[in-house]
Amino acid sequence: MSIVYGMAVFFMIWWIVLFAVLPFGVRQSQHEAGDVVPGSEPGAPDMPRMLRVIIGTTIVTTVIFLSYLWVRESGFSLDDIPFFTPPSDR
Repeated sequence: MSIVYGMAVFFMIWWIVLFAVLPFGVRQSQHEAGDVVPGSEPGAPDMPRMLRVIIGTTIVTTVIFLSYLWVRESGFSLDDIPFFTPPSDR
């Protein structure tokens, strides 16, 4: 796997994980807190804690990417799964 290909895969996984992690830890909206910033959506989080989200996303993505890299480089295929039987030609 080339470095550019690896970076592209990591980037795509990072964005997918980011949108999965974003809702975690959100306590209340600006409207619920009673402190709506002018020009923003009242349903926006009161304290988004983006640094925590970015660090968590990077850690989760690194684990997923290293797992992907291990499976890819180990030569694992569907034929290695005992319960998977490819269709036979009859």
